[in-house]
Amino acid sequence: MNRGVKKKILISNDDGIHSEGIKALAKAMKPLGEVYVVAPDRERSASSHSLTLYHPLRVEEVAKNWFSVDGTPTDCVNLAINGILKMRPDLVVAGINKGPNMGDDITYSGTVSVAMEGTLLGAPSIAVSVNAKKDFNFKPAADFTNRLAKFILKNGLHKDTLLNVNVPNLDGDDIKGYRLTKQGKRIYGDAVVEKVDPRGRKYYWIGGDDLGFVHTKDSDFQAVSEDYISITPIHLDLTNHASFTEMKDWKF
Repeated sequence: MNRGVKKKILISNDDGIHSEGIKALAKAMKPLGEVYVVAPDRERSASSHSLTLYHPLRVEEVAKNWFSVDGTPTDCVNLAINGILKMRPDLVVAGINKGPNMGDDITYSGTVSVAMEGTLLGAPSIAVSVNAKKDFNFKPAADFTNRLAKFILKNGLHKDTLLNVNVPNLDGDDIKGYRLTKQGKRIYGDAVVEKVDPRGRKYYWIGGDDLGFVHTKDSDFQAVSEDYISITPIHLDLTNHASFTEMKDWKF
């Protein structure tokens, strides 16, 4: 490969293009290649892997190689690769997300879906999140992503596999290292909160209290709770292959 050709790195998120997390990530990726940021024009958290199909998307170049899109995180990656860049980047990086994406939450996550879409379109992809609800410390996550991205740009990833990275919200010296982990299981409280507005009409908030997680060895939750960075390889094939043994005997 021609060493004079810069690697192309695509960045997106679900917190919106003005998030401090995406700025920290772009700064960390800049030494590794030519960085393009294509992200939603506003927060799109919990948008999962959704595409906009029934209205056109608007794109605005807000700075050189920085584009805002009035769509979902998945829209941004698809549009970037098939429209703005017109080529497959060498790496897709999602984040740095404000809040963790572990266990069951990855099915809702717009951040993880950025990496899913990148993987579907043939680019090695990673998603990065910080385990906090406020007072986010992005620098350790940005520094670690720089190291990880450098390795992936050189060595690649397994086919149809993305990496979901969750970083403790600590100073770098307080993080003990990293662990390869599996998807954990969160424990939720009531999922829907019902209230009444001043006009007497009911309204609802979706999203119950976080009551903790199932303590499972080698899970993402366990690693982060013990001050390690969690790296979970996620495969696009959602088939439960183990169930074939039982299901092949079904008669209905």
